[in-house]
Amino acid sequence: MYRRNALAAGVAAALALGSVSMVATQSTAVPQSAAAAGTSVAQPGAGFKAMTADVRGEAIRTAGRNAAATARELGLGPGERLVAKDVLIDADGSRHVRYDRTYRGLPVIGGDLVVHLAEDGTITGSDLAHQGAIRVARTTPKLTAADASAKAVKHARHVKKAKAGSKDSTLVVYAVGKIPVLAYRSTVTGQGETGPTSREAVIVDAATGAALDQYELHQSVTGTGNGVTVGQVSIETTQTAGGYTLTDPAHGGTIVYDSYNSPQSNPRQNARPFSKATNSWGNGTSSSRESAAVDASYGLAKTWDYFKNSFNRSGIRNDGRGARAYVHVDNSLVNAFYDDNCFCMYFGDGSSQNGNTPLTAVDVAGHEMSHGVTAATANLTYSGESGGLNEATSDIFGTMVEFYADNAGDPGDYYIGEKLNLSGGSLRRMDNPATDGRSLSCWNSGAGSVDVHLSSGIGNHFFYLAAEGTGAKTIGGRSHNGTTCNNDTFTGIGKDKAAAVWYRALTTYMTSTTNYAGARTATLQAAADLYGANSQERYLVSKAWAAVSVGTALPDPGTPTPTPTDPTPSPTTPPTGNALANGSFEQGASGWTQSANIITNSSLQPARDGSWYAWMMGYGTNAVESVSQPNIAVPATGTPKLTFWLKVSTQESGLIAYDTLKVKVNGTTLATYSNANASSGYVQKTVDLSAYKGQTVKLEFAGTEDAYLSTIFLLDQIAIG
Repeated sequence: MYRRNALAAGVAAALALGSVSMVATQSTAVPQSAAAAGTSVAQPGAGFKAMTADVRGEAIRTAGRNAAATARELGLGPGERLVAKDVLIDADGSRHVRYDRTYRGLPVIGGDLVVHLAEDGTITGSDLAHQGAIRVARTTPKLTAADASAKAVKHARHVKKAKAGSKDSTLVVYAVGKIPVLAYRSTVTGQGETGPTSREAVIVDAATGAALDQYELHQSVTGTGNGVTVGQVSIETTQTAGGYTLTDPAHGGTIVYDSYNSPQSNPRQNARPFSKATNSWGNGTSSSRESAAVDASYGLAKTWDYFKNSFNRSGIRNDGRGARAYVHVDNSLVNAFYDDNCFCMYFGDGSSQNGNTPLTAVDVAGHEMSHGVTAATANLTYSGESGGLNEATSDIFGTMVEFYADNAGDPGDYYIGEKLNLSGGSLRRMDNPATDGRSLSCWNSGAGSVDVHLSSGIGNHFFYLAAEGTGAKTIGGRSHNGTTCNNDTFTGIGKDKAAAVWYRALTTYMTSTTNYAGARTATLQAAADLYGANSQERYLVSKAWAAVSVGTALPDPGTPTPTPTDPTPSPTTPPTGNALANGSFEQGASGWTQSANIITNSSLQPARDGSWYAWMMGYGTNAVESVSQPNIAVPATGTPKLTFWLKVSTQESGLIAYDTLKVKVNGTTLATYSNANASSGYVQKTVDLSAYKGQTVKLEFAGTEDAYLSTIFLLDQIAIG
């Protein structure tokens, strides 16, 4: 998650509640007054006010009217436009406005951002998927749309026998990496997990045709089978002149259709709404086509009620509109998925592999509808670590819906799809995801390279530990065991508090490119908003992240830091700090504090060793970045030195230092590198630390770039010895 704090002051643009102005901040948003430091009073609705559709609509229109002024204050370029997508209002009147971005009329993938405003309209902070202005050399592509489609077909890896036409490729700006690139987003169709018409998005460079990204378009619960009967329940229907339909007026007019086994390529081909003369539906078995529809209607209604009663959210898009649901899609389809293009959900009937059980379980319905909530908020890209977070979000809220429904036939637990009649017993487990032999329980540097349904285990594991803590227990009649990756033990904050933290982080601080390190930052900010910066809740959230190998735990606010008896130890005193951690970045951001998504495994630049490195600067505009690590013990003997590998590439010329990277220890600059140090590859650098022998220090790499040509500083293999 890229973070950019507002630093300018004043702009005359009318807001409904005042004028837009900027104040300097040190975090993405000012912590809410209702959760002052040290308190742990929960705010209802994850801190958000309930809004009618009219109030929300007017708030979005107001944000749209102020989009140009906001873009200027954020330092965006003249070719960029902000498009208001959503507005959330806190109980104290603060607003969180989510924008999408365009550049010279082209959609910007990875250009989304959230602007945080006080009640009087003052901008207090912002979260950007891509920091700074968008610039590309040209918006006229070298490749045609037909060329791009052909390249996308060759690059597709999620579908076989891929095909795509020129109309399937759209020109975009791809800003997920450090440097924006003119690209095509192509939709490729072929044989995949969801059948013969599976779809995949492939992003290709509009100049070279190189693959920049690719991911499945159907966000699905995939397994050997899905489906559950919820038993005898009450559902909302609509009476018509001829009888009743499965149209739910209490939940935005959600309609359940019988797809009549229409193909996945067009699930609505033969579809028509369920209707009948009486208001009694299904017989509890798959022999009646209505039974699966009852399950779907019930599950979607419970999901709506959960989000409404827990977070004041009215429907998937928070606009009071219900989505369409289609059951009995295709033949022997062991899948269910949400499609944001049609604002609808599809459910298959299962196959002989799972006893032909329909894929309409309560947690499955909650999972799919929650994909829609993610699409309407952070819109987490469905690949890499952000894709894992996308899937984890649906598992988290699908699980919470199951608890909320409190159905005697399907009590709440942390197993995903446990009622689907699967040979393995469930699709996934949140308490210990790795028990299936495939999912990740702990973060590692390769997490962004595995299937998103497997990397989701990191987020699922975090949520379980945050909610329930460690140790063995029985929940919903099933055995659970909260294991950790660092052998730590602790209690949880409860599932309702953990869900409130996740929802606020998702809707207020996460963006499309958020990774697990960014999710940690977002949830810690959300916990501070809800329960206080020095609360046990925030501390335990940090413990849960550390327990899945994402970052380190914060200091326990209940344990005061002892005052040292000798505040100025001599150089011969053994240092009390730690050895420099994760110097090669192969554990991602673990151990480091970064001002933006500096630590990366992006293939757009090379690592010196392994796949991770620190990518600093390269914006071609005014920017400041830093990556640091505190509490490092400098050896007390010999001649201690800092060594690291540095690669500098620049658009600047000459020997004048326009863009710089400074090496600082305890705030003192020990070495400075600049565009004048450009090199074709990595060069090892050494800094003498003799003056800090035996001391505990903070190491910082601080970058500064001017408003013109760009310079990129790459760091790797940092060590102190």
